[in-house]
Amino acid sequence: MYLSRETKIVSGILLLVVPTIMYGGVTLLGILTNGGAGMAPGELSLTDKQWSLWRAGHAHAGVWVILSLVLQILVDSTNLSKTMEWIARLGAPIAAVLVSGGFFGLTFMPGFRWMIYIGSAALILSLIITGIGLLKNR
Repeated sequence: MYLSRETKIVSGILLLVVPTIMYGGVTLLGILTNGGAGMAPGELSLTDKQWSLWRAGHAHAGVWVILSLVLQILVDSTNLSKTMEWIARLGAPIAAVLVSGGFFGLTFMPGFRWMIYIGSAALILSLIITGIGLLKNR
């Protein structure tokens, strides 16, 4: 399988980010079990709503980073301009950061909801550009 230089760079960075998502999972496990497993939450106490938002943030980060890795390979199979390739390549990882950050921020401040909307739009844009690029290069 051929991987472009751009795919190797973005994928390498994404793989280096995965341990931070794993750390978040261990922290969430500590919160869920009150320190019985995972990392002890310290003085942190979350309401049911806050707990749900943290779970959503963590889940979106993990799933969208995996989707970002898959998109890197798919973008290599398109015939897009370099600018469109970079938009498609970076939209999904940016979305993973914005959406998960939006959920985490929304846990404590309602003003963070804009991050979820912008992140979702970035992912949609990335998916549409990649999908069109693949269909045009049949």
